Amino acid sequence: MKKRIIFSFALLLALTLIFIVMSITAGSADISPSEAVKILFGGGSDDTSELILLKIRLPRTLASALLGGALALSGYMLQTYFHNPIAGPFVLGISSGARLTVAIALILAARGAILLNSALMAAAAFAGALIAMSAVLLMSSKIRSMSLLVVCGVMIGYICTAITDIIVNFADDSDIVNLRGWSVGTFSGFKSESLIVCAVIIFAALTAVFFMSKPISAYQLGESYAVDMGVNIKAVRIAMILLSSLLSGCVAAFAGPVTFVGIAVPFLVKMLFGTAKPLVMIPACFLGGGVFCIISDIIARTVISPSELGISTVTSVLGAPVVLMIMLRKNKERVRD
Repeated sequence: MKKRIIFSFALLLALTLIFIVMSITAGSADISPSEAVKILFGGGSDDTSELILLKIRLPRTLASALLGGALALSGYMLQTYFHNPIAGPFVLGISSGARLTVAIALILAARGAILLNSALMAAAAFAGALIAMSAVLLMSSKIRSMSLLVVCGVMIGYICTAITDIIVNFADDSDIVNLRGWSVGTFSGFKSESLIVCAVIIFAALTAVFFMSKPISAYQLGESYAVDMGVNIKAVRIAMILLSSLLSGCVAAFAGPVTFVGIAVPFLVKMLFGTAKPLVMIPACFLGGGVFCIISDIIARTVISPSELGISTVTSVLGAPVVLMIMLRKNKERVRD
């Protein structure tokens, strides 16, 4: 098992490096890997290539890695909380709630009602994610069936999405021309300020989740066992909800809706590593989510180049079959029992 874990981490790290190189070199402007390395180490001679790589492609690649990792980690915590492999920030309506409040904040900023910056965007998204999550938790106290709870989460997501779409359709101000592109999901246009805010929020949350690995491990084995081990169940639950909402809200704030990552990646990572231990799954999900989103972003901007696909279009194509696989596997287990 130890060899498998070491090999799997090595594989994820290798894939991360390979796809980062592919991402910063792929595009309409031809930049070779050797030239990219020279530019990164300050030895580039072409000012245009340097500008494209350092100001456009590298921030976008780093953003897709960070936000993909955040989504996968958020999905892992929600699946642990609800003991359900198809619980994720998009399915439960959390991402849609965050998207709604960010859209409102963008409208207010365009009308001059508020002065919007990256930190305020993240705060607005966190508030929306928390509101949607609170609605799901309220329903979970009344509904014991997990399948019905997931359906309720999907309905909350549809309501939030419908309101957001209405807002977007009426938002014709020249100041928010990018709102429609953001509303379908994109990693493009990342500035250094936004990237720094994302990195600070995500790494702070990642560190907090990592330090919770022991309580989460006990929680996975059942609430009664966790209580016997001295775990404060209520505190662990609150922390998982706050951190998963913060992570998924951060993604919605800066990239818009990115679907299926939070469900598909934890499942694939669990298959790769052959374990559900939080100490392994937390960093593995983060790396796996980064790889998944870098691949998705490369596809989104190269398949119909010079135009782009919405990132959610690609993640849906790649992630939806994994969700179907999960559901079929669960159905087989029920039939066997």
